[in-house]
Amino acid sequence: MDNLVEEFNVYRSKMNDKLLADNNLLVKRIFNLDTNAYQEGALNVKTKELLGLVASTVLRCDDCIKYHLETSYKNGVTKEEMMEAMGIATLVGGTIVIPHLRRAYEFWEALENN
Repeated sequence: MDNLVEEFNVYRSKMNDKLLADNNLLVKRIFNLDTNAYQEGALNVKTKELLGLVASTVLRCDDCIKYHLETSYKNGVTKEEMMEAMGIATLVGGTIVIPHLRRAYEFWEALENN
């Protein structure tokens, strides 16, 4: 696994474990709601992940962008689909999201080179 992807996943997993071990009911409920929101429903998982990717890009959350990129990749999203979604995110978010677009593209390449 590319170091960029591995580093992100190791850190995310370690910190999620610590947060959940703290036994804060509100945090646990938010994590659960987030997990359940992206399950198959009226919209398929692939579509939901792309929606999450666009929203995360507009909100400029690099951790969220990486998470949705990896989950999208694992759910069969193509590079063309990802770039179309990122184009929409850039249109909606404006040029301020371009640095996030660059990092997203770099992370996608790391996923492909995995």
